[in-house]
Amino acid sequence: MLRKIFNFPLFFKVSLCLFFFFLAASQTTAKTQLPENFVYVSDITSDIVFEIRYFTSYNFVGQKIDGYKAPVAILTKNAALALAAAARDFDKLGYVIKIFDAYRPTEAVDHFNRWSKNLSAVKNKIYFYPNVDKSRLFSDGYIAHRSAHSRGSAVDITLIEKATGKEIDMGAPFDFLDEKSNYNTKNITPRQFSNRKLLRDIMTKNGFVPYDKEWWHFRLKKETFTDTYFNFAVE
Repeated sequence: MLRKIFNFPLFFKVSLCLFFFFLAASQTTAKTQLPENFVYVSDITSDIVFEIRYFTSYNFVGQKIDGYKAPVAILTKNAALALAAAARDFDKLGYVIKIFDAYRPTEAVDHFNRWSKNLSAVKNKIYFYPNVDKSRLFSDGYIAHRSAHSRGSAVDITLIEKATGKEIDMGAPFDFLDEKSNYNTKNITPRQFSNRKLLRDIMTKNGFVPYDKEWWHFRLKKETFTDTYFNFAVE
């Protein structure tokens, strides 16, 4: 499933090759003891692919994000079980879930906040927000000062075709901060919208709530923690 390195710039292709190396290495190392009610997604299901983008520099900030010490996905146990159920449903249809982000420590959110105040830091603008002024990313709802990810209940995902190993076409890539990433945008093809609808339908069936501005973002409806924002590292 990881045969393909997708159509990223050459620099990021090299970075992602290194990412996959570290991902493979991480599977053989001892895992950190997590807080109560949190689990590694890989301990719940083996039917999910991981590309933890904030462990790399290929993201809207342009550097590895604070708090990401390993390319692993962590969720509350309830969220992980619900995601595993969704993965089984997708498997029957010929798809595999790919996770870009799951639990996100508050220090990572703080990193986003600091970065947003430096308006000259626009390293990856061309890839992630070419049509939006950086000063509007928070006010327009593309980035939040507090995140459900830090409660361990949110996940950012797409789908891979089992037959080809390729991501299906969603009309805009993960973390593309633009109206084109809105679920109901008119700027995508009927097939692209159909792919988004498939993702949303299965995820909502399994207890997740979508976010209309980001086709990839889903939050468990019945959260384990509704008001607690955690700050342990992703490792």
